[in-house]
Amino acid sequence: METIQTLLQKSAFKRFIIFGILLFVLYLLRSMINLILITFIFSFLLNRLVNLITRKVKLNRKVTVLIVYLAIIGLLTIGISKYLPIIVAEISQLVTQITVFYTQQHDNIIINYVMSFIETNQISKYLEQGFTFLLKYFSGVSNIAIQVMLSLILSLFFLLEKPRLIEFTSKFKNSKIAPFYNEIEFFAKKFVLTFGKVIEAQFIIAIVNCGLTTLALWIMDFPQLMGLSILIFLLGLIPVAGVIISLIPLCTIAYTLGGFIQVIYILIVIMIIHAIEAYILNPKLMSAKTDLPVFYTFIVLIFGEHFFGVWGLIVGIPVFVFLLDVLEVTDKKVKV
Repeated sequence: METIQTLLQKSAFKRFIIFGILLFVLYLLRSMINLILITFIFSFLLNRLVNLITRKVKLNRKVTVLIVYLAIIGLLTIGISKYLPIIVAEISQLVTQITVFYTQQHDNIIINYVMSFIETNQISKYLEQGFTFLLKYFSGVSNIAIQVMLSLILSLFFLLEKPRLIEFTSKFKNSKIAPFYNEIEFFAKKFVLTFGKVIEAQFIIAIVNCGLTTLALWIMDFPQLMGLSILIFLLGLIPVAGVIISLIPLCTIAYTLGGFIQVIYILIVIMIIHAIEAYILNPKLMSAKTDLPVFYTFIVLIFGEHFFGVWGLIVGIPVFVFLLDVLEVTDKKVKV
């Protein structure tokens, strides 16, 4: 009995129990995980943007928040009404083009070998799942639009009332649930400083990669640029593996356009962009955050995709880095 009481008094044990309770609550809320993740990502990224603007322009915070959200809603309205049908059509054409390429017979030995390798390792299955995911989400725009709009509204109120929310929430420190609150505060700070920062870095890297790759594809006269740019951006959110997966549709289209010469060109382009990511963007954005061996990265991505689907690919690494930080596996501190 005394041993149990001693164990309960240890902060590490209490932290472990509370962490387990939080995981159980998240499991119960798994049907709302899309809304929770999108709201957090919007809140974190737009809070960083608002802070940056208020520092540079010296505007009132609430005015800046309203301007940013009005701009986002305007861009989303234009994008959905004007460009969404074009993007859906282009993605459908990409799926048809790649499917035709892989189902027809080829005289080239190298192409046949590559196709058999892809089929043996089930890469085509994952690629097909990725395209199906894109089509499903862009076609069923009503569901994703509702989630995005709800997340925008929640994040808007969060940013508008952030000082008041912090002040109100701090009252729990002196309440009867203070021990529980203190542990939640500990995990929340860790979560923001690891998960949030890594997601921010992934978004910046994905945007830069998407912009550079789309520019190169435009110069090389690739078709369905809008559909390809969306695909490249989404794959860019997946660390390491995203670049490799994106090579399959890009090389396929390049081969149909200009044979092996065009494939070599696209490989050179992707290598240059990947070098920019590896030697310029990653050291500045991801240092002391995701200092993981490639083997660990792929293991996390495989398990993340298996248990959580597409979300597992995007948030698997940030969640893993958060767990490492909680377990104090690394002694590196993340800079805010």
